[in-house]
Amino acid sequence: MIIKAVKFRKDGFYSQPFAFGGEDGPDKYDAGVRYRGSLQNYLIDTGDEVILVDTGLPAGTPEEVPDESSPAYTGRDICTYMEALEALGYKPEQVTKILLTHKHADHSGELRSFPGAQVFVNADELGAEELKGVDGIVPVHFTDGAYFEFPECQRITDGVYFIRAKGHTLGNSIVVVENGGLYYMLHGDITYVDEALYENKLSVVYEDKAAARETLDRVRAFISARPTVYCGTHTPQGYENLEAARVMDLENPVPTIPAEVDFTAAKASGKYVCSVCGYVYDPAEHDGVPFEDLPEDWRCPRCKQPKSKFNRA
Repeated sequence: MIIKAVKFRKDGFYSQPFAFGGEDGPDKYDAGVRYRGSLQNYLIDTGDEVILVDTGLPAGTPEEVPDESSPAYTGRDICTYMEALEALGYKPEQVTKILLTHKHADHSGELRSFPGAQVFVNADELGAEELKGVDGIVPVHFTDGAYFEFPECQRITDGVYFIRAKGHTLGNSIVVVENGGLYYMLHGDITYVDEALYENKLSVVYEDKAAARETLDRVRAFISARPTVYCGTHTPQGYENLEAARVMDLENPVPTIPAEVDFTAAKASGKYVCSVCGYVYDPAEHDGVPFEDLPEDWRCPRCKQPKSKFNRA
C-alpha cells in the first residue's frame, strides 16, 4: 500500500485566532502569529485500486490576495489538482473510489472529473450544493460498528476505514489507513494546523461546536493510544508527516516553523474568495455590486461564514 500527497497550493498561512479560537474566542489569540498553510489531498494505491481522499479545488479558482488583516490564506497555486494528480503518475480513469471528508470546495472541487469512480459520502452531506450533479455517489451510513475510539465506521477495503467525525461540518468524516504497523489519519479540517492538535484547540470553523470538540477529543485519544501519522489538508505538516512516516507525540510537539508571508500583493481582480469553502464572489454575477458594499451581516452563501473570512482575488 502506498499513500501519496496530491499537492496543489503552497505558501499560505493560518493565523492563531483562526486556528485556535473556536472555543475561547479569536480575540484571546495573537493575530500576528501565522502558521504555515498549503493545500493537498491524498491518494491511496492499494496495488489493486487507486483511492482518492478528496479532490481539491475546482480548476480556475482564483488565487487570493491576502493582507495583514487576513485570518487565513490558502496559498499560491503550484498547479491544478488534476495536474498534481498527473504529476504523481496517475490518470483519472485509474481512480476507482473517492472518499470525501466533507463538502467544501477545496475537498470536493474536481469530483466531476472522475465519472468512473464511486464517490463515498457521509449520508448527512448528500444535500450539499457542492455535490449536485455528481455521478456515482455512494451514501455512507457507517454500518460496520466502532473503530477504536470512534463509534461509527465503514470499512472500504482491507486496511482502509471511513469514520464519522461530525463537527467541522455535520457530515464530516476522516479516513484511517493501516499500513506497516502505523495508522495514517487522512483528514480534512479536524485542525487546520498541527499546532492546534498539540494545543487541543478548535478552529473557528465548525457547524456543530460540541460535536467538533467531541471529535477532536476522540482524535487525540486515538493518537495517544497507537502510532499515528496525522495528515492534514491545510498545512505542509500534513505531507511532511506522511513523507517522514512521523508518529505524532502529543507530549512532544514538532517545533513550529513560522509562516513566511509576503504582503506585496498582486493586482486584485475585484473578486473575493472564501478562505473556508472556496466560494468565489464575482461582482459581475451579482449586478455589479462590489464585495465591499455588501451588508456587514452578509454571509457566504455556501458555508455561511462572515465577510471577514474572504480574501481579495
